[in-house]
Amino acid sequence: MTDEATASKRAALVYNPIKADGPKLRATVEQAAAAAGWGAPHFYETTPEDLGDGVTREALEAGADIVLVAGGDGTVRAVSEAMSGSGVPLSIVPSGTGNLLARNLRLPLTSPDAMVTAAFTGDTVPMDIGWSTLARADGTSEDRAFVVMGGIGLDAAMIANTNPQLKKQVGWVAYVDGAARSLPGAKPFRVMYELPGHRLHSAKVQSVLFANCGKLPAGLDLIPEASIVDGALDIVIFQPKGPLGWIFIWRRVAWDNSVLRRFRAGRRALSLRTKDNAIRYSRGAGIEIATNEAQPVQLDGDEFGEAVRVTTRVEAGALIIAVPKGHDLSGL
Repeated sequence: MTDEATASKRAALVYNPIKADGPKLRATVEQAAAAAGWGAPHFYETTPEDLGDGVTREALEAGADIVLVAGGDGTVRAVSEAMSGSGVPLSIVPSGTGNLLARNLRLPLTSPDAMVTAAFTGDTVPMDIGWSTLARADGTSEDRAFVVMGGIGLDAAMIANTNPQLKKQVGWVAYVDGAARSLPGAKPFRVMYELPGHRLHSAKVQSVLFANCGKLPAGLDLIPEASIVDGALDIVIFQPKGPLGWIFIWRRVAWDNSVLRRFRAGRRALSLRTKDNAIRYSRGAGIEIATNEAQPVQLDGDEFGEAVRVTTRVEAGALIIAVPKGHDLSGL
């Protein structure tokens, strides 16, 4: 590649000014672009009206050769939605409280400079992206992407009931407050659901999750086998029967999945244990969920109102992610 061709390349930084130190980050990107021999980067701030998808489309239309995103999980989701299928790499600069996609990709969480450098000198990996069509009770619908996981039911109600100020102060731990507000009045609801190629099911549930990734903050492993490069979504159905059912779910996630599965003896012990139906797992190219009454929906931790039908699908390898040079891609 000639120097002239390199100098014509442009990076774009999309950042949430509330979550990221804009002036410092802009300077870092300018320095990295200059060191790589690229042209001057372009900068775009998100707003409450534009969470990142709109300005990202502007950046792509302007010819960005790579996009860097700095913000919370919602910003990463919105930018990823706009970049799906573009073929332009995305570099995730950890900035928010959850950084869930960065955690699942095992990217450096405490070194923003490392991901800025990766944008110019790193490797890339194609990853799957999920899409959900949300059908409302009034007959309207919208199509939205997610990169980590979405859900309908109690998980979305917990997010809706989380105090936004508390979330700003203590991060993802604030969801405990949302859970405390939601659990006492939580009631199971009837769903009809079907995975492509499988029969139609009817069940009373508290929540249905559709996931592209499986890892949560605090080292919790909701779905140990989840992969962002397998062209499939993992489905988790919560249907606890009373308080004991919730105890089974917590044990499954916090102890079985996050601790025992790491050891051979633990996996052997799990294979001998009697199964319970408080939490059920499936995998497929998507899932269609229908309810009698509208239920709250969340995508990557953001509220998306209520829906009576949610149809999800996965687009394999539609998002190109920049990673540090030599980054270990095994196990993704």
